[in-house]
Amino acid sequence: MTAKIERPFYINWLDSWRDKDVIKVVTGIRRSGKTTLLELFREKLLAEGVPGERIVSVNFEDPSVGDFSDYRAAWDFIRRQFPAEGKAYVFLDEVQLVPGFERVVDGLFARKDCDVYITGSNARFLSGDLATFLTGRYVEVRIGPLSFAEYRAAFPGRHQTDAFNDYLRFGGFPFAASLPCGSRSMRDYLSGILDTILYKDIVARKGIRDAAMLKRLACFVFDNIGSNLSVNRIVGTFKADGVSVPHATLDSFLDALCEVFLVLKASRYDIKGRDYLKTNAKYYVADPGLRWVLVGDRGGDLGHLLENIVFLELKRRYGDVYVGTANGREVDFVAFENAAPRYFQVALTVRDEETLKRELTPLKAICDQYPKTLIALDYDPPFDHDGIRQVNAIDFLLDEKT
Repeated sequence: MTAKIERPFYINWLDSWRDKDVIKVVTGIRRSGKTTLLELFREKLLAEGVPGERIVSVNFEDPSVGDFSDYRAAWDFIRRQFPAEGKAYVFLDEVQLVPGFERVVDGLFARKDCDVYITGSNARFLSGDLATFLTGRYVEVRIGPLSFAEYRAAFPGRHQTDAFNDYLRFGGFPFAASLPCGSRSMRDYLSGILDTILYKDIVARKGIRDAAMLKRLACFVFDNIGSNLSVNRIVGTFKADGVSVPHATLDSFLDALCEVFLVLKASRYDIKGRDYLKTNAKYYVADPGLRWVLVGDRGGDLGHLLENIVFLELKRRYGDVYVGTANGREVDFVAFENAAPRYFQVALTVRDEETLKRELTPLKAICDQYPKTLIALDYDPPFDHDGIRQVNAIDFLLDEKT
């Protein structure tokens, strides 16, 4: 399948900021669709009557564009493409590859005849000089691989249960999703993404000497998604396996995995004290397919994989998502919508009475009236447990109103 997959959530976000005096920034892991998203939005502009000569587009990963050694060359290249009159819609893909790119972005922002859209594959993209230059003058959306709703819309012919089982194992990278599930071609493609991120985006750019240790850490985190992790615990585990590595090294490696959006961190939030905690965070992989190529299938991991997918969906919907703590009990996720919390518990099944009680107890321990939801794979009608909604996981992923 070569057709572009529609991403309405992100297109609508870009459209909502169109012609407003802020830089539109799209970040996210490699091959998640940032370039295609900009293409789709340019097509939307053209369809709505914006002349093609007023659209300026540069992908700095494209070798044919040239090798810009400094921002001045990039600035001249972009400026030569400006229309003779009228507003220019400027799209800069992977602009962080240009040394001093912050000055290019700042220069474009200073002009009143530009509407600027930029992408980057690194969380540090918005740190340092760019953040200094553009404080209060940019908005960001983070794009990930396909949500399950996008996956179903792109491949409507697949049986829903089969599609979910494939998505749970192989994830939603747009091109990978078009390949036969579990095939050699899918594995090769996903392995290529993972290797590029590990060895080009982290090892090469950060000058890391121990690439094997970085991959070992990635494997460990992928194998422990949804578990409480700390650098101390990882150091201890490695030491027990006969591998000695400095605390500071693992700490910097873990930050690097998060920096390129390969791993996403869920910090702890004290619900009663309304406080953010620094210890025992959980980590989730950006896409189940990357976990599949690195650590393979683990039969007992379905619960953690479901938890991972729900976490990614909550991040897409709400942005800020934490692991909750309430009276000594753990709530899987706390998401914030307009500063108001929403609480979520995730389980494969709750048909067993003891399991249902265990999953409801943390939610019942929360003494406020904000929404509380229990998400399970059980094909049961939505149910209310004294104000706690129980919903089917697939229904939840397909419908934001569920």
